[in-house]
Amino acid sequence: MMQSDSLSNIQRGKKATAWLPASILILLLLIAGCAHKQPVAQVPAPPEIDKGASSTPTSVSKGTRNGAPAAQNSSSGTQTAPNFPSISVPDGAQPLYTQLGIASWYGPPYHNRRGANGEIYDMHQMTAAHRTLPLNSIVRVTNVKTGKSALVRITDRGPFIGERMLDLSLAAAKAVDVWGPGLAWVRMDVLETPAPLDTGGRWCVQIGAFDTAHAATQMKQEILERYPAAKVLEFAGPTGEWVRIRVQNDDREQAETMSKDISTPEGGVFLVRLD
Repeated sequence: MMQSDSLSNIQRGKKATAWLPASILILLLLIAGCAHKQPVAQVPAPPEIDKGASSTPTSVSKGTRNGAPAAQNSSSGTQTAPNFPSISVPDGAQPLYTQLGIASWYGPPYHNRRGANGEIYDMHQMTAAHRTLPLNSIVRVTNVKTGKSALVRITDRGPFIGERMLDLSLAAAKAVDVWGPGLAWVRMDVLETPAPLDTGGRWCVQIGAFDTAHAATQMKQEILERYPAAKVLEFAGPTGEWVRIRVQNDDREQAETMSKDISTPEGGVFLVRLD
């Protein structure tokens, strides 16, 4: 009887030992799964644009200025950063175009580099970068959360990150409460432009940024094989290597079609207005 009981105990011990590694393995997998679970960021939905504002590009009305800084407008209610040249528009100016989106800001390493409009970028001036508005357009930027607003001049191209709409200078970002959080929902009202929004313009497709020159060169070769008539330029920027495609006659429709057909393993594909 004792021998039988001992044998049973040994068999039960073997069974328990056989199950032990499997139990530990399952436990480790559960712990690993919890450790690598990424938190989901809850991004609030964008607020609605007022029905009275146009969200479709329209041609510039007669008498539009060239977007250069002018005398201060004391009755518009628009706030500007102190100690910087102010930008103004005629009293009661109505938006030509309204866009709602995410704004960021940029400073070094772009400070004191030449911007898209030919001027040296000064992050202490009230300027901004936009991908498709005519250069030197004047826009009013309003933080939809805080209500802070400022007039800025579009002097550069960007932002080239995801779905961001506007890159503000350091001064402009401080004026509209974007500098602290880094990103914010803003309403952009286009008040004056030097050229029509819906016709003309010189357009291209910009791809990047690439981590290495080799990756940019490879993308350039692929584009040339696919679009032999296109002019493809590879160049270095502060954030990496870029590829720019100039379509025939700088036509917007061709550039838009090309931007939708191209995909890239690094960076993004952006429709850009050159003028």
